[in-house]
Parts: sequence; C-alpha cells; structure tokens
Amino acid sequence: MFDLPPRAAEVAAEVTMLANLPAGPGERAEAILDALRQVIPFQAARIALLDPELRQHDLLSCRGYNDRIRAYMTTQEHHAEIESLGLHRTAPLRVQDLPVPAEEIRSWMELFQPAGFREGIGIGLVVADGRRVGLLGFNTDNPAYASPAACNLVQLLAPTIAHAVDPLRSPALLARIVRGMTAATVLTTSGRTLPLPGLPTHPLLEATSAVLLAATTHLGGTPDYAVFLVPYDRWPAEAGHVRITVFGCNGRPRHLRAVVAVGAPGDLCGLTGTELEIMGALVEGWTAASIAASRNIPVEIVEGDLERVRIKLAAPDRITASLRAVREGLYVPTEMAVITRA
Repeated sequence: MFDLPPRAAEVAAEVTMLANLPAGPGERAEAILDALRQVIPFQAARIALLDPELRQHDLLSCRGYNDRIRAYMTTQEHHAEIESLGLHRTAPLRVQDLPVPAEEIRSWMELFQPAGFREGIGIGLVVADGRRVGLLGFNTDNPAYASPAACNLVQLLAPTIAHAVDPLRSPALLARIVRGMTAATVLTTSGRTLPLPGLPTHPLLEATSAVLLAATTHLGGTPDYAVFLVPYDRWPAEAGHVRITVFGCNGRPRHLRAVVAVGAPGDLCGLTGTELEIMGALVEGWTAASIAASRNIPVEIVEGDLERVRIKLAAPDRITASLRAVREGLYVPTEMAVITRA
C-alpha cells in the first residue's frame, strides 16, 4: 500500500492550486513551502533553481539555514555533491538513504550537523518535457523525519512543484503575446538556445544564426527590449522580411539572457528594403556620408532615401523618424543588411 501522511490530499490540492497562480516563481515557491510544512515538520527548507551553464543553484526560496549553509548551497561544489549523491534524481533521498554514510559527507559534518540538523530529504525537480529545473530540499532536527509517507508525498508533488518554478514559464507566456509571433526561443548567456514549452522554433533562431548575435547587441537598455526587421526571402508576400522581438529575461536562473521571437513583419509603412537598411544605419548613429561610403553610392542618393523615409513615417525630422523606427521596429540592423538597393 502506498502510504501517505494525514491531510495529504488536501495539501496536494493546495500545492496544485499554488503552482498555477498568476504570480512569480519565487512567490509560488514560498507559498508551496508553507503548504508542505503542514505535513512535513521541517526546520529548514529550500527550493533552488538549477543554472546548468554555471553548474550551480540559485536559491529561489530558502528558510531556516544559516549564512554559511546558504552560501555553500550556491556553489559548484554543492552542485557536484548533489549529483554524486543522486539528490538530483526524481526519487526522494533522505540522509539515511544516501549511498555513503553521513559521516563521509563533508558538508553534512561541517555545516548541516553543527547547525543542529539530524535528517533531511532532497529530490530533483524535473518538468514534463524532461528538463531539470532545480532541487527541493528539507532538513529537520529530528532523525525520525522525513517519514516514508512524507517521502511518498514529496515524490508525488515534485513534478507539480517543478512546473510551479519552471523558469521558462514566464518567457513562454511573454513570447505568446508578441504580436504576430510564429516562433520563439530562449538565448542563454553562453549563446546556446533553449526551446520554449509549447512553442515552435525557426531556422533564424538556431544557435549559429547571425540574428541572435544582432539580438544581443540590441539589448541592455531600459527597458531591456528591442524590435527590428531581418530580410528573409522565404516569408510569403510580406516584402521579404520578418520581425524579430527581443526582451531580456532579467530573472532566475542567471543563465537565461533573452527571449527572441520571430513574427510577421506587420505594417512597414511603405518602406522599401533599402530604406529599412538605411534607417538601421541611422538608428545606429551613422551619418548620411558614412552610409553612402559603406554602400559606395553618392551621398545625394542617401539624402533622398532619408527624406522619403521621413515622409513615409510622417516625421518632422530625421531624429523623430529614427525614434519611431526604434519604437516600432521599422529598421534592419546594419549587421543584417543585404546591401542591395530596391
């Protein structure tokens, strides 16, 4: 018989409700620990997010641990220990269940036991698509806890808790509200890409794509957001461009740099491909003379292009036209320009 603690069904229902709240991962994590405390009388607990690139954890919700333990929990040494002991797996392990005696675990003897802890439980947090997103852990001052029944409940709830704190949930939601979005990905700080749950990807969003390099160079402002156009000859009947929308993640874990979405170009205000590329150079601070030199054309031609752009954007001057181009993404970055005239 699968033993569960009293009130397990009630707590499971509460955790499921909390996991789907329209709140941030940290708020959901805090509320989930409060709910679990009803059936697991812990003295300390944490929900930590995995940073697979730095190979360490970021404490999303942490209570009851002293500063030394908290600092240790975010180190690469602790990450290595978690993996060597099997605490990253989807079956819960107590200290008494570990593959080596507690006396041989340096962190237990030097940090946890001196802090008064006598038992603990840890389990990896893995979402439905198989991604490891973090770790759930408890410690108690009573060697009788956590009970086998509590371990069973933790194992049942771990996928729900993983969903609650999945760092890709918010980026996926934001990507879905990008107007005309057809595909999206997450760019990491190392330049890798991660698929967003439930969303398609695109050839322009592959890790080796020049679009991603352009996306990162256009981030860093306030807000950490950019929108621009990229020539793409496979887009049907839309002037041969796609719209790239980029926004910084600015959250946890730290290896997530930005969401990059591909979508329909939208209204280009009658701007030609050449005019969009010239606007890209203007947005980046180029003068008419430098634009002309880069294209090996007379400066008068560039001046004429800029005047037509100003009229099409209903702007009183070039500065206003440039500001509108940035705001509405009506330009092609210079690194993405095809250097051809319409």
